Amino acid sequence: MEFNLADTWQAFVFYFVIFEWVLRIVMLFIVPKNRRPSSATSWLLVIMIVPLLGTIIFAMFGNPKLNKTRRKNQAAVDKLTSKELSELRDTHPEVFELPDDPQLAEIAKLADVLGGMPAMSGNSVSIETDYKRIITLQAEAINLAEEYVHLEYFILVLDHDTEIIFNALEQAVTRGVTCRVLFDVLSLRYPKYRKMKKRLTTIGVVWHQMLPLNIIPGKNFMRPDLRNHRKILIVDGKVAFSSSANIVTRNYHRRDELIYEEMMLKMEGPVVWQCNNVFRADWFAETKEPLLDLVEREDLPKKSGTTLIQALPSGPSHIHSNNLMLYTSLFHAAKKRISIVVPYFVPDESVLSAIIAASQRGVKVTIINSEIIDKLLVGHAQRSYYDELLSAGVEIYLYKRPIFLHNKQVIIDDNVAVAGSSNLDMRSFELDLELTLVIYDNDVVSELDAIESSYMKKSIKVTQNMWDSRPFRLRLLDRLTRLTAALQ
Repeated sequence: MEFNLADTWQAFVFYFVIFEWVLRIVMLFIVPKNRRPSSATSWLLVIMIVPLLGTIIFAMFGNPKLNKTRRKNQAAVDKLTSKELSELRDTHPEVFELPDDPQLAEIAKLADVLGGMPAMSGNSVSIETDYKRIITLQAEAINLAEEYVHLEYFILVLDHDTEIIFNALEQAVTRGVTCRVLFDVLSLRYPKYRKMKKRLTTIGVVWHQMLPLNIIPGKNFMRPDLRNHRKILIVDGKVAFSSSANIVTRNYHRRDELIYEEMMLKMEGPVVWQCNNVFRADWFAETKEPLLDLVEREDLPKKSGTTLIQALPSGPSHIHSNNLMLYTSLFHAAKKRISIVVPYFVPDESVLSAIIAASQRGVKVTIINSEIIDKLLVGHAQRSYYDELLSAGVEIYLYKRPIFLHNKQVIIDDNVAVAGSSNLDMRSFELDLELTLVIYDNDVVSELDAIESSYMKKSIKVTQNMWDSRPFRLRLLDRLTRLTAALQ
């Protein structure tokens, strides 16, 4: 039988085309299931254009949730936390409060249902914006530790500025303090990663990587870009730090001119217990160690002030998009103003609609981003929203280069503020584990308002004429990167 290469090739092409069309039809039923319409549309567009490659990419990156094992671990810790809270409501009923504003009280109830943490009073908050002081204050707290240190950071780097943290951990271990450290596996992008791990081991710190990469198909497979973006330090269950800042030198070892501006909250009071529960959940997820001895003997910290705070954990281990629901509810509840300081603003349709609706009903809305871009796709994607925001009356400011404003704070009216690790983009809403702190306190709002005002003085106000006059290539890049926003 004579072999005909041309006929074989034609048959291959014919069957491949049939296969691609079958793949397109099958994915029409798979992709939209339990997925936001914008995300489903983006994925289907990719699959329709390049069916085989698109399906492979979807298999790798299409599921925004952690694997079943991780979600089961989260459910187990949530159950333990719920049991603890039930006991604490009996022993410390005075700390469980709701905001006086009825609308905010409903939002606090929603956040409680979503994240499992109710609002608690009796807290004190101090705010630090000096980059070196942010690191120094945490080292000083570790130096005072008597029982344990829980440190959890998205990025943990050993360098000349963070050396004081590692020295403090070493001295703490020498005193008999148990030091537990978690850091996201993406810390490997930075210098001295192996040296840092060796240093932690040598000085006696118990450490683990968070969300180690596992791209082998099977029950433990996990989308490789799901990350733990939280930044928390708890010392002896008495004081907690949380912020936008990572533990790394101010320029993050970049080769360009860019440097980062950050903000950190130092908290004392019952909210420390909430932060510690978030750490314990992540520790259990990575180690299978529930820290039950710590749970059983730890009580709520003593009252330290009058501030009402609520911690809201969110991310792909939870059923809902917790922080997305929180922000949307707050924007709809705003009566006078919405002030947003955030490095990455690539909003979900619901967030964008809530902001525009607020502006159009007379709420003053301001957004501060940065003039300089540290991530090309995200930076231009967020700029694609400026036209419609400006048209709706939203005021937009760009913090002057070379400083990249990495702080994340949102103020609603004069009585509630939100701070922590979460951005207003789809990565923070869907793909990253975040910790958001909702602060129901006029005095703290005033302090954050002053910080925002200082930022505004160093920013350029964006006008419609200014934005329309940009080069066509930049406007085109904005529009093209926006197409990827639902997949980021």
